[in-house]
Amino acid sequence: MHGKTAEENAGFMAMLKKDKEAQSAAVDEYFKFWDGKGAGAETEQDMKERVESYATLTRHYYNLATDLYENGWGQSFHFCRFYKGEGFYQAIARHEHYLAHMMGLKEGMTVLDVGCGVGGPAREMTRFTGVNIVGLNNNDYQIERATNYAKLAGLSDKQKFVKGDFMQMSFEPNSFDAVYAIEATVHAPSLEGVYSEIFKVLKPGGVFGVYEWLMTDDYDASNPKHREICHGIEIGDGISQMVRISEGLRAIKAAGFELEFHEDLAQRPDEIPWYYPLAGDLKYVRSVSDLFTVLRMTKIGRGAVHKLVGALEMVGIAPKGTQKTADTLAVAADCLVAGGKENLFTPMYMMIARKPLA
Repeated sequence: MHGKTAEENAGFMAMLKKDKEAQSAAVDEYFKFWDGKGAGAETEQDMKERVESYATLTRHYYNLATDLYENGWGQSFHFCRFYKGEGFYQAIARHEHYLAHMMGLKEGMTVLDVGCGVGGPAREMTRFTGVNIVGLNNNDYQIERATNYAKLAGLSDKQKFVKGDFMQMSFEPNSFDAVYAIEATVHAPSLEGVYSEIFKVLKPGGVFGVYEWLMTDDYDASNPKHREICHGIEIGDGISQMVRISEGLRAIKAAGFELEFHEDLAQRPDEIPWYYPLAGDLKYVRSVSDLFTVLRMTKIGRGAVHKLVGALEMVGIAPKGTQKTADTLAVAADCLVAGGKENLFTPMYMMIARKPLA
């Protein structure tokens, strides 16, 4: 599908060079789980099929969305907190550093990154702490891009990226000194299932740190407005089924971990909300590069992207389905912002847990 686009530096240019027939097939495969199955119209069977097909759902989602993510957000596919006067990419890196700090990562450790994306956080973790990282991903395209980026950064000797299913890890038990996941295990059909796999491959005494996407305990699935927000997050982010904070806490304990710390960082009294870039709120912009990132999310910016991608798709330059994918990401952005404003959703529920020595 992607050909040699994994070696492209720009997400937008890589997107335009995709194999158009393969892209069209990926669009069909992904949206068959969602078309005509909106909030209020979906059945229990629809939701069950998404959960059972989590690996296919996630793989096709990132085949479609990776280039758009890189073009609009950067190489670290996650949210973060912001301090006043702090630039976007500085805040993204600090969020990664904070997780490394809370986990106690140290030079020489062998660390597993579960759901590593294109390796943005992994590269920052290695630079910050000196750890050796194995990135796990079920998407070939992202693995190729992560491997290429590590080579360009001079980190190939400290990082490798492998294909696998985080619900059925092929690593030997007790292999890693530490494991982290940044907004990735939300794609699992069962948090207890993926946390149990992480527990298995972690050495006794090893630490697991995660930023988890969760609905807060204010979320009421029987409330139509709440469900519409949750559904928009699910379809626009390739998630089979969101769960609440209480389920996340239950799952990590049920997997066998000793929970040492947990906090919803989105609840801290920050002057600048974590969702400000998605909301297109220009008053918080602190640099020219940040301006371009946030400008894309304003109504004018989204309208321009919609028209540009549509025009490129119409004349055959952009693959079929690119506009539909971009529009779905825009809907997700609106729902993420609404979820944040109404305290229904958090992308940064931090849990630090340890595997007992015996």
